[in-house]
Amino acid sequence: MSDQDYLRAVLRAPVYEVAQKTPLEYMPNVSRRLDNTVLVKREDRQPVHSFKIRGAYNRMRNLTDQECRAGVVTASAGNHAQGVALSGSRLGVKARIVMPRPTPSIKVDAVRQLGGEVVLAGNSFDEAKTHALELAERDNLTYVAPFDDPLVIAGQGTIGLELIQDAADINRIFVPVGGGGLAAGIAVLVKQLMPHIKIIGVEPAESACLAAAMAAGKPVTLDRVSLFAEGVAVARIGDETFRLLKDRLDDVVTVDSDEISAAVKDLFDDVRAVAEPAGAVALAGLKKYARANDIHGEKLATVLSGANLNFGSLRHIAERAEIGGHREGMFGVIIDERPGAFLDFCHLLGGRMVTEFNYRLADDDSAAIFVGVQLAHRDERSEIVDTLRNAGHRVVDLSDDEAAKTHVRYMVGGHPSRSVGEKVVSFVFPESPGALTHFLTTLGTRWNISLFHYRSFAMDTGRVLAGFEGAADDPDLSAHLDNIGYPWSDVSGSPAYQMFLRER
Repeated sequence: MSDQDYLRAVLRAPVYEVAQKTPLEYMPNVSRRLDNTVLVKREDRQPVHSFKIRGAYNRMRNLTDQECRAGVVTASAGNHAQGVALSGSRLGVKARIVMPRPTPSIKVDAVRQLGGEVVLAGNSFDEAKTHALELAERDNLTYVAPFDDPLVIAGQGTIGLELIQDAADINRIFVPVGGGGLAAGIAVLVKQLMPHIKIIGVEPAESACLAAAMAAGKPVTLDRVSLFAEGVAVARIGDETFRLLKDRLDDVVTVDSDEISAAVKDLFDDVRAVAEPAGAVALAGLKKYARANDIHGEKLATVLSGANLNFGSLRHIAERAEIGGHREGMFGVIIDERPGAFLDFCHLLGGRMVTEFNYRLADDDSAAIFVGVQLAHRDERSEIVDTLRNAGHRVVDLSDDEAAKTHVRYMVGGHPSRSVGEKVVSFVFPESPGALTHFLTTLGTRWNISLFHYRSFAMDTGRVLAGFEGAADDPDLSAHLDNIGYPWSDVSGSPAYQMFLRER
């Protein structure tokens, strides 16, 4: 489709037969902190709590009579699945939704409640998609793509039209990017009608398929993606979406999980929305971009793209939001092992609130403590480190140490009583019933496990920290871990591990 064809398709899209024109709301606290006017497009207010209903309905509304009678099929573990299911119910079209087997039951149940026929197949989105395409071929069904389809893109583009209707004086629009359908739809419309408005795409740093495509000049497939913001966890940008985005986006910014968590909290604080991580990605990018580019006095818009959140994951998000928002710092400190030492330490913090304090007796002379401290501003971490070092303490800032934030904060005090020569590894594996047992069985018993920590966050993946005795320099272990097939990394050099868990 040409640009003009896309413009006509957006203007003609009958999405309001099922979707709503969502409000554009002011965010007072974020606006004040950034010295800009920040507005959020509330796509969480859609009937399926995400923008995906727009593209799915527009695609299915354009099916032929024969295609309607045959039915449709798609692959999705989340918001697109619900959009297709509801569209099928409204249009009287049978919709088959292929979902990966580890998909949380809350999402499977939501699709069924909306009238979709759920087919569980494969252990990943790619495997589910392969099965969906096989069903489409076998049963003569129409495959409804989640993003790389002109009619889906045009349906999402109606958001761009609403944005410029409600606030024509916007300077920049920040849009989350997964497969690129939402960003492409907004960009292809806005850049024709109001080309001076800048469009910035935002991706999770560990799922940055658009940034990779921009660097390569063509779509490329990432080896792996992070599932924290699963709604935008796409390994390859769409061919059509990339064609539209490569010359229309003004910039691309990436954000980490802590920054996304902080944005989830900002949305709750300002507009009482409970966003899923993917839904907060664009706001995280807006905050980061405005600070990095010293932007002040502008009107900035962001899209809250979805709110289909597993309630149990709020625990993890809440724990990380303060760090991501630079409102909490985490430190490892060596203090004297004597009565009153903790009190003296607190005095050094100058009245700052201690948010977490963990330690265990290490020896008769010193103790290693793990401490969280509430921060008043972004530069306060370095000030705390300087204060403690000037008082003669050994201190490490652990606020950016992933092993510390995910595991070690719950394991402080675990120095082995003898030399073990261990190798410490972090794993990510699919979360499903029996997954941990399967993981341990697959791991085998050749190496003695000297350290193990697992904590479920009610997400699609589980995280394990494991130590293997006598394997510090054992190449056979690395080969064995590669063969298991789960992503892993050696974290033996983590400052948190070195301070709290490693043999003395």
